[in-house]
Amino acid sequence: MKIELVTSLERQATEILSELRESKEPVLLTEDCKPSAYLVDVEEYEFMQNRLAQLEDIAHGESSVAEGRVTKHAEAKDKMSKWLN
Repeated sequence: MKIELVTSLERQATEILSELRESKEPVLLTEDCKPSAYLVDVEEYEFMQNRLAQLEDIAHGESSVAEGRVTKHAEAKDKMSKWLN
């Protein structure tokens, strides 16, 4: 991972963004020697958001099963056939 000062971003934004697009490697921005923000490629960001949504859906499903909020296959199939007709 590349690390840059916020002031470097202010002065070299075009160059830093160009390198980011080429390498797809996140850039950690620091301010006062502390992490401030990450710059990530748009495609990588969208991929991470999609992955996070999938993991949240899985966690929701697992909690539903743990709490007994489930439907038998035959019942679900019957309900779905009513929506599809």
